[in-house]
Amino acid sequence: KKQKAVLTATADAADAVLSVCPQMAGKYALDMVSLFPQNTFKGRKNGLRADLAQTLADLHPRFVRFPGGCVAHGDGVDNIYDWKGSIGPLEARKPLRNLWGYHQTRGLGYHEYFLFCEDMGAEPVPVLAAGVPCQNSGTCAHHSKDELTCMGQQGGVPMEEMDQYIQDVLDLIEYANGDARKTVWGKKRAEAGHPKPFNLKFIGIGNEDMITPVFVERFKMIFDAVKAKHPEVTVIGTTGPFYEGTDYEVGWDLATELGVPMVDEHYYVEPGWMIHNQEYYDHYDRSKAKVYLGEYAAHLPGRPNNVETALAEALYLTAVERNGDVVEMTSYAPLLAKEGHTQWNPDLIYFNNTEVRPTVGYYTQQMYGQNAGTEYLSSTVKLNNGWDAVKKRVGVSVVKDANTGDYIVKLVNMLPVEVSSQVKLDGVTLVNPSATKTILTGDPKDRGAKPASSDFKVEGNDFSYSMPAYSFTVIRIHQVVGK
Repeated sequence: KKQKAVLTATADAADAVLSVCPQMAGKYALDMVSLFPQNTFKGRKNGLRADLAQTLADLHPRFVRFPGGCVAHGDGVDNIYDWKGSIGPLEARKPLRNLWGYHQTRGLGYHEYFLFCEDMGAEPVPVLAAGVPCQNSGTCAHHSKDELTCMGQQGGVPMEEMDQYIQDVLDLIEYANGDARKTVWGKKRAEAGHPKPFNLKFIGIGNEDMITPVFVERFKMIFDAVKAKHPEVTVIGTTGPFYEGTDYEVGWDLATELGVPMVDEHYYVEPGWMIHNQEYYDHYDRSKAKVYLGEYAAHLPGRPNNVETALAEALYLTAVERNGDVVEMTSYAPLLAKEGHTQWNPDLIYFNNTEVRPTVGYYTQQMYGQNAGTEYLSSTVKLNNGWDAVKKRVGVSVVKDANTGDYIVKLVNMLPVEVSSQVKLDGVTLVNPSATKTILTGDPKDRGAKPASSDFKVEGNDFSYSMPAYSFTVIRIHQVVGK
């Protein structure tokens, strides 16, 4: 029997524990206990913790990837994330352990994920395994009748079970987009309280996989099935766990051969790599697949998230914006970590039972997310210092937001000295402009820096600005007409 109660706290406690005390002798079986605050994000039943969800919403994300990398393809075939086990009544959902060593009740399942995206105005990007588990799996308990599926580190769903696995992928798309009266899974979505389709546009297949024959055979089967049944949905493939090497090269070859519309690239690199590889996407073949930079971060020894790493990411993103015709989406990773329960550093947002603690890197993401444009404007940077090391540490990106008419100038200075700059917006006519300036700056080792905003005086399309040492500045110019 399902029991409900409202508990009213009479005092604050950072680490409270619920005690269930039977009042009569006997045998009791408790299958699931779920505690929720009365106030959730957007008031959703079984919704999200309001302060955490708002911190994510404040990034103004264009999309959210779910359920994440290694969680999606699992520790062995039997641990692959099955989306169907994450929907329906909470007490009927199938809990899962995962490769990172923690437990998922799956109270947050695919339905809640779709709702969260809808509440933020973000596109959902579900990622499903390509019929193979993580190559770092420590277990492989599943065997078919005729074949051993543990081939080295990477096994695969037995071929006689692939038809059902592919159907599960198609059923997820139907759950998101299917008619509430005419389709089986669209009806289930409606029964869960959302008759209207979620309008799913993207689906990821695979995550950092080794591009082995086991992977290739299964990925092709899934890709062909989705393409045939749902040509309106963009399939995102994978190019392995790094930005170079055999899996990367073979993954790109496979994507080109099959005509995969988008591929997922991942790389965690030192700040120096981001400084010296700003031309990385300049040379990509524009006729091939688009890129989703699905996981990236700047890593220093000891893995701090500080001003140096945040500015390296801001600098690199000026080059990514320049290549927006190739790189259609980017997402920093990992996103969330509960203090005292982390397997990975750095993360973007840390939290405990009472507080949310965004990192410096979070504010880089926020400044980009809240100041994204719809049109990139070509720019050139002229410095009075010709040293290559100096030029690579100054980044500029200029975009226009067609929705507001605003022009947005992003300026990154990773030098230890102030840079006096003159910004010239050639061909732009500004009529009675006003502007705001948001700046993130501090000592490179500072882990607590936050951006500050203020009014900025712009009298025309030619203005001066002194970029502080170690800074990321966004100047947003309002009330613009003409070009």
